[in-house]
Amino acid sequence: MKSQALIKQLQESGLYAECPCGGEFKLSDALMFDGTGKFPQSANEIKQGLVGELNDRLEQLKKRKISADVGAEKKAIEVGVGKCLEKIMPACKGFCTPLADCRPLFEPIDMILFNGLTAGKVESITFMEIKTGASRLNTHQRRIRDAIADQEVSFRWYK
Repeated sequence: MKSQALIKQLQESGLYAECPCGGEFKLSDALMFDGTGKFPQSANEIKQGLVGELNDRLEQLKKRKISADVGAEKKAIEVGVGKCLEKIMPACKGFCTPLADCRPLFEPIDMILFNGLTAGKVESITFMEIKTGASRLNTHQRRIRDAIADQEVSFRWYK
């Protein structure tokens, strides 16, 4: 059966079809044509509209990719600057603890402060994490903070 004859038979059949987007419609109300030939004018207009919409979405995706790349680069620079600052912070004038009382760990916590060590008497021990900007504690750092708050800290001596 030729495609034109099949299309005509479907349009005259009284059959309904279900749209993937929901709802039913009569095949006689649908624009049906053989896609191997020239598109009817109304189908061509719909096609051009869809192609235009796809091109717009493609442009939006390109802009989002550029924005994501710039954002990732900015974040990487911020993290790098933060890593440098946490290493030199104890040497900065006005830091809360003498440099000799500080012991760097860097991961997962930046440093441990042995408050009073240089004076010959450790009065307290502080776990310190240095953050810049809007940075927050990561999961491991929050767990360490919580263990300290819950007094889940011990001293072990291995000989």
